[in-house]
Amino acid sequence: MMNRIFITGTGTGVGKTVTAACVTEALQADYWKPVQTGLAEGTDTNTVKSLLSNHISVCHPEVYALEEPASPHLAARLEHTIIEPGKILQQLNSFPTDRPLVIEGAGGLMVPINEEMFTLDLIKEMNAGVIIAARNYLGSINHAMLTARMLQHTGVPVMGWIFGGDWHSNEEDIIRWSGIPRIGRIPQAEAVGKAFISEQAQLLSRPLYQLLQ
Repeated sequence: MMNRIFITGTGTGVGKTVTAACVTEALQADYWKPVQTGLAEGTDTNTVKSLLSNHISVCHPEVYALEEPASPHLAARLEHTIIEPGKILQQLNSFPTDRPLVIEGAGGLMVPINEEMFTLDLIKEMNAGVIIAARNYLGSINHAMLTARMLQHTGVPVMGWIFGGDWHSNEEDIIRWSGIPRIGRIPQAEAVGKAFISEQAQLLSRPLYQLLQ
């Protein structure tokens, strides 16, 4: 059973945090975002915690919390610190292994963690399966296919797509071209609260449990 699920996105602002909240609620999993940037806007950990309805999930604290709303390597550089993957992996290995863990990344696969390491490298070190959060926008096919091909080329296990926003036929093309299945989709909502997350989690629950077997 694959207990580590890494949520990556085709880019910034595609709905990773809402996707992570839905997957966490669906599986009553634990949640962890090891590197948070842009503290002025609040943390994704607190956002996810506020959206969960179950009382089983644990939201673990970040290893690095950085002020600047920028890529991790740049935010760390501005604070005269270095993100050490070893510290991230050490915390990961301290978590229970008998529970599913949803890990949310910062941006997409090729976002730099430090001067030498990218998010993709960290995913490989974590031995996690990947769910790709995506939505339709101009250029989304290119971003989606680059993400899919990079994961497939490097041998990282991909569980599937979770699309967000309004439906577009591009989704069907991306699924066909990538050969990666759709787990589900999360529609656009005027307000995202506990009720919305719970409703979407119920719809995602069955296909997610099937993928974890």
